[in-house]
Amino acid sequence: MKFRPMPISDKLPYALYRAEQVREMDRIATQTYGISGEELMERAGQAAFALLRERWPDARRLLVVCGPGNNGGDGYVVARLALEQGLDTLLVQLGHTARIRGEAASHRQHYLDAGGGEILDAGWPVDSDVIVDAIFGTGLERAIGGHWADAIQRINRGARPVLALDVPSGIHADSGSVLGIAVNAAATISFLGLKQGLFTGAAPDYVGEVFYHALEVPARLFASQIHAARRQDWKRQRGVLPARRRTAHKGEFGHVLVIGGNHGMGGAARLAGEAALRCGAGLVSLAIRAEHAATIAASRPELMAHGLDDACGLAPMLARASVIVLGPGLGDDDWAYTLFDAALAAGKPGVLDADGLNRLAGLSTPSDLAGWVLTPHPGEAARLLETSIHEIQSDRFAALRALQARFPGATIVLKGAGSLVSAAAGKPPSVCDVGNPGMASGGMGDVLGGVIGALLAQHLSADEAAIFGVCAHAEAADRAVMGPGERGLLASDLYPWLRRLLNANLPRH
Repeated sequence: MKFRPMPISDKLPYALYRAEQVREMDRIATQTYGISGEELMERAGQAAFALLRERWPDARRLLVVCGPGNNGGDGYVVARLALEQGLDTLLVQLGHTARIRGEAASHRQHYLDAGGGEILDAGWPVDSDVIVDAIFGTGLERAIGGHWADAIQRINRGARPVLALDVPSGIHADSGSVLGIAVNAAATISFLGLKQGLFTGAAPDYVGEVFYHALEVPARLFASQIHAARRQDWKRQRGVLPARRRTAHKGEFGHVLVIGGNHGMGGAARLAGEAALRCGAGLVSLAIRAEHAATIAASRPELMAHGLDDACGLAPMLARASVIVLGPGLGDDDWAYTLFDAALAAGKPGVLDADGLNRLAGLSTPSDLAGWVLTPHPGEAARLLETSIHEIQSDRFAALRALQARFPGATIVLKGAGSLVSAAAGKPPSVCDVGNPGMASGGMGDVLGGVIGALLAQHLSADEAAIFGVCAHAEAADRAVMGPGERGLLASDLYPWLRRLLNANLPRH
């Protein structure tokens, strides 16, 4: 079959799947809709080659590295098409050719019949314009070693752009973890169902730009599987907040109480409080150490800063508050513990972050956190689950489920590249695939806590506020780095962008 241009879009679907679900889709496509496995493999190779020509139009030398499975079969299709288009094509087969079966064997033969050759030893060159990674695909479950690891290391050392087919070899398709070593791709094209592991864990460091192709299967095929997760971005979230009535008053938009700001940490509470104001909370109060109150009141008078020596003064503030943000700069002394206990006993919804999470991890019996949003980063999640950061990051979806089980009724935001947000029972979690490394700076979590607190105060549910807040926070960071760049991004740089985003697409009067 000759090459036919196939439209490739970088507009990704929102539904995400586990590898086993995509394998089931493949089976249904064959058995129910009569699309042969060989035809599906041909379409995958056609889509990959179309992307390669679009992405690297000047490429003339191509290196295709194949394994013995179906991913390698996709690679043979790409190599055959490259030969037919007159590209200087070199194919390396890493596995024993006797192990190649089924559709992959058929496409290998088509490639050989077209005049293609294979290199079967370890001395292959990487001097090409583009490398195609067709080694493992989605079936990998164990750590890579031996000559497989040597081959991936050779590809990475070649410093050539890599197009990965389905997933970069070495990345677990479900968790996004690295199984020993992984290919550093410039682009990845995912077939049939978009894999959930491409967007979280270690995967964002390896996948490059992600593309997708449905292989022209009937749309109703996708109804056969309930998606495992849902990708979220700002485009999907904007418009959740309604326009305000012309006669609205501040009492309609809640009173957020930020509790934290222990010795030397007043800035954390200030960041959370101002974020809540910028995102539309009607009123914001701070319960902080007395030493910070005057400075914050002078620099941001819209924040009602109350200096507290103990929890006695907190009771009337809790009574007035509609939402609590507990933890920014809270510390771990007796002052912090008494404020923490009083806040959780108040029966109000809220956001629990930072030192509030660390205090929660130390409790023998988890509190009733129904209506609360917990926002741990991997280190805090590890303390909450009494495990290691490595275990959290090796399968963030599993960690999210474990946190849900430990704190039933709470909404969980597992922060990091590809932040995960839990959902109500029976619904798939969300994956936010926006944001950038500039967010790796102090105070970003405090701002996120304030954002989510403001959304709760404006009557979004905990799940809605968490997803909307995470996406708005990440999108604001992406816009803030345009021009200046990622290094040096401050948490407070997000404020003007947050305000713009939360007012975007609202009708003007």
